[in-house]
Amino acid sequence: MPKMLVSSVLLIVLLSSSLAASAAFSEDPKNTETPQEELKEKALKVFLDGRSLQWDYIRTEITFINYVRDRKDADVHVLITSQGTGSGGREYTMAFMGQNQYTDLDFALKYFSNRTDVSDEVRQGIVRYLKKGLVPFVARTPLADKVDVVFNQETESLPTAVRDKWNFWIFSLNVSGAASGVKTRKSGRFEGNLSANRITPELKIRLSVNTQFDGSTYYLEEETIKSTSERESFNGSIIKSLSDHWSAGAWLSLNSSTYSNIKLSYSPSLAVEYSFFPYQESTRRKLYFQYRLSYNAYRYREVTIYDKSSENLLRQSLSLNLELTQPWGTAGVSIRGSHFLHDLSFNRLELNGSLSFRLFKGLSFWVSGGYSAIHDQIALPKASATLDQILLIRKDQATTFSYNLSLGLSFTFGSMFSNVVNPRFD
Repeated sequence: MPKMLVSSVLLIVLLSSSLAASAAFSEDPKNTETPQEELKEKALKVFLDGRSLQWDYIRTEITFINYVRDRKDADVHVLITSQGTGSGGREYTMAFMGQNQYTDLDFALKYFSNRTDVSDEVRQGIVRYLKKGLVPFVARTPLADKVDVVFNQETESLPTAVRDKWNFWIFSLNVSGAASGVKTRKSGRFEGNLSANRITPELKIRLSVNTQFDGSTYYLEEETIKSTSERESFNGSIIKSLSDHWSAGAWLSLNSSTYSNIKLSYSPSLAVEYSFFPYQESTRRKLYFQYRLSYNAYRYREVTIYDKSSENLLRQSLSLNLELTQPWGTAGVSIRGSHFLHDLSFNRLELNGSLSFRLFKGLSFWVSGGYSAIHDQIALPKASATLDQILLIRKDQATTFSYNLSLGLSFTFGSMFSNVVNPRFD
């Protein structure tokens, strides 16, 4: 009986496929052009480039263009970048770069979302601004006669050109916890964060308090091992905009950490930053250096390998950072050096970089990594860590370096078009 059922199902599938194929080949050749094929022939070809965007929603809402998978096949390359705003929302910059016969069109639009906007409101705003930017391009296509423009008399305000009863202060409270276990192990975690931020074009103020607890218990045949990790911190900063290229800031941090052997530390610091490009271009390109001088007061949980239970030290650091978001991909590299002033041999050098590059049509390459030369572990406890503390990474260990590296290739081929949306079984 099962064999007959399987044979019947296979027969039905084969007959259905044959009927569908017959229907497809029996159509009149003069009437085979569907609306979808007509769109592929006449519509503007667009390559959308960005991260964390709901592509299926965009394709569903904007149907008068033709989406392509590779930027070299496109008439217009739309590069979407974003950054956080002072109100807790995001600023989306949409760069419309014409290609082929549209090379004279090259401009950008900005859409601002609010902190209280749900994801549906954000994606509606992105779609609305994408439609605005595509109008000049579509106006040159045969589909221009099918496009209408609707004017909304409600004008939009600049991010800070409003009266705000909160004076642009944003408060946030986050609490989370987790628990898991099996017969031989149980673990729990708790995290809490309270922050207050006020960001305007002239001044940025950030305040935050954090606490974190992580505990595990292991039931072995002969013993029970308990392991915990605790960390509390306060961070405050005030940053002043001096010009299109210069900024200055002051920081204060308080920390306590079982992992780092810190009972209590406080560190006020001053810093200056210079941006080689105007800050207004930060969503597309950033090249800047930072210099910071800090006073550090440490109170240790255990006596350190240098026989210190407390100490007060000055430290300075200098960093250079480059971040690019371009049609060919993204790139970022940073180098940072720091040392304590009482002894220059206590220093650290960090190099980090990432690259995502489109080699040619359909082929992309990405790589990221970092290396640190570490010679400033002044807080290491004199007593050796236990085996379980080492295996569970509960205490910092002596080292002279650290590194990480990841890379990959992505190759896509086939149809150049990507208009179809089918959400079934997603």
